[in-house]
Amino acid sequence: MARPSRPPGFDMTYRPAETAFGPPVRVKIPAFLYLLVALAAAMTVLIAEKSPAGSFLYLQIVERSARGFVSARTVTVLLILGAISSLVRANMRGVRIRSDGVEYRDVVTLGLPKLRRYRWAQIDRVVLDLPDCLAFDVWDGTRVFLPEVADRAGLSQALEKIAAARAIPVRGGLGLDELPESPELAEESSS
Repeated sequence: MARPSRPPGFDMTYRPAETAFGPPVRVKIPAFLYLLVALAAAMTVLIAEKSPAGSFLYLQIVERSARGFVSARTVTVLLILGAISSLVRANMRGVRIRSDGVEYRDVVTLGLPKLRRYRWAQIDRVVLDLPDCLAFDVWDGTRVFLPEVADRAGLSQALEKIAAARAIPVRGGLGLDELPESPELAEESSS
């Protein structure tokens, strides 16, 4: 069943500006800790290489790595690359509001990425009153839960404005009754 349109079909012409909402800081903490451990390992290897030949660090790191299968420098480079990739992966999470719909990225088990896109016409209702997340009821009767973002209030407000402009029902919002200002509409009204 189609949603009622705002006269004169404004819901089809409204295109929101693209905005992105990144993950909360607590999601990034493990990646930052991994980076700190990798940098500490790299500093330890550098200090060991500069230390005198008979010192404990020189014997345990430099001489052992010369006899070992993989050198200490290789291990620290691999640690740093792994930490950087973990940090990049943690920052890829979030929700992006696009002119044609909503896109969200999340990381599921074993680091597999999950990318989903929903067009505005697919969204039957925006659900804002859940205690720990935001959600959409989509056209096929399922509910899609959005990942956590750092600015939940900002995302909630943006989704509510777009829903008001596109005549999408909202459950549990601030109750915005006015249409959001659009740069395209401001140009048309001034001319």
